[in-house]
Amino acid sequence: MLIVEELHMLLLRPDGRVESAVSVNRLYGEVAAVIVDLALHGRIAVSDEKNPVIEIVSTDPTGNPILDTTLQRLVPLRGKRLQSLVVRPKLDPLEIVVESLIVQGVLVKGEGGFFGWGSARTPESDSTPEQALRARLAAVLAGTGAPTQADLALLAILQNLNAAHAILREECGGLSSRDLKKRIEQLTAGSRAGDAVAKAVNDAITAAMVAIMTPTIVAATIT
Repeated sequence: MLIVEELHMLLLRPDGRVESAVSVNRLYGEVAAVIVDLALHGRIAVSDEKNPVIEIVSTDPTGNPILDTTLQRLVPLRGKRLQSLVVRPKLDPLEIVVESLIVQGVLVKGEGGFFGWGSARTPESDSTPEQALRARLAAVLAGTGAPTQADLALLAILQNLNAAHAILREECGGLSSRDLKKRIEQLTAGSRAGDAVAKAVNDAITAAMVAIMTPTIVAATIT
């Protein structure tokens, strides 16, 4: 399963609604996650400069509709700054991620919102994949499981969405929000090795964090 699919499972409540802690920032996290997935699959790279840009390494199909659709959307945007890409609704993988999870039997298409308005909810149909994912992350946080690059990316994205404690309340072993942040920083610090994939992971997550913080900074400046 892709990182963006695992992230989406974590961000959904069992009734199919997005957790309130990430209702505003979901876009940034999921675009960052799918960019990381593309880097892990060797389709994109991130330039080595202060304001990194996306470089297309290969347009060969991966066979995964989420990755291939996102890659097609990225091709006309090659050379754009990563920070500008994570805020683009055009790159939002939500629909294809949901469709993929429905096909896998993880989610089921439910009813629309109030009086049928709005998009249909997609409640959880099979909780087994999410339970396995949460157990894996709990082991990583506890130090009893070796973290994969996907685990580190998920933890870093959740932390930079300011949602790690809210989403992983049961998996953090009683850690406070502050201590959980320190634990995630401790884990992810070792992943910043500087290779092309690690750089793409960290730059995408940083871009998402900047996107989240910018409206707050602007509002504080205005007031």
